[in-house]
Amino acid sequence: MKPIAIIRHTKTEGPGYFATFLDRRSLAWQLIAVDRGHRVPADADAFSGIGLMGGPMSVNDRLPWIADECALIRDAYAKDVPVVGHCLGGQMISKALGGHITPSATKEIGWGQARAEDCADGGAAIVRRWLGDVLDAHAANDGALDVFQWHGETFSIPTGAQRILSNRFCANQAFVIGPHLAMQFHVEMTAAMIGEWCASWPAEIGALRLLPPTVQTPQQMLAEAQTRLAPLHRLADQLYSAWIAGLKPSKASPRG
Repeated sequence: MKPIAIIRHTKTEGPGYFATFLDRRSLAWQLIAVDRGHRVPADADAFSGIGLMGGPMSVNDRLPWIADECALIRDAYAKDVPVVGHCLGGQMISKALGGHITPSATKEIGWGQARAEDCADGGAAIVRRWLGDVLDAHAANDGALDVFQWHGETFSIPTGAQRILSNRFCANQAFVIGPHLAMQFHVEMTAAMIGEWCASWPAEIGALRLLPPTVQTPQQMLAEAQTRLAPLHRLADQLYSAWIAGLKPSKASPRG
């Protein structure tokens, strides 16, 4: 099978647990570090899947690689090469497929929760396919799933996509369209990544007069990581497992 491309936009927002998940399943991956000047590939067919990580920039910024990444996403969409996006990566998928990225009503920084979308008919089947046993495991807790947040913008749901997770602060937490998954939150977090991100917390909240309930302090984030990382990784395992089921196999060579 061809490798999975992982596109990193900034050094501190690498693949984290996503790479751990792939390594445990012996799935090859290739890091494309935009922050180090790597060019965004033009042909999605070079990969079995594409992972897009987060970043502090906005997809609405005039950065030279954003148009190239949107073109790659559209190419992957046309060729059924699965794309998974984390926060900025999820916003990139939305933008590439005709959605819009706008300021969120409130920043979400730190540990939060998201709930499965209440759908009927085909939508319920899609939600079940992506969330699987995680839904049953959290039924007693009103279906609330632990997620890690760090964003001030939000994506719209592109035409033809299905929202699968939401919360009351930012309705669009995750959507799927075919084999593609876009998340507003981060399931790829590790304890080391949380500690590293906390160093940028003062700059993130500098413009806020008061901290809203959706913004935690570094002390809160680090303390809660001890109990909430494991449930986050169980959610990641479920979402990533559903995603890799759509990985595009290499074409068999014709016999001579």
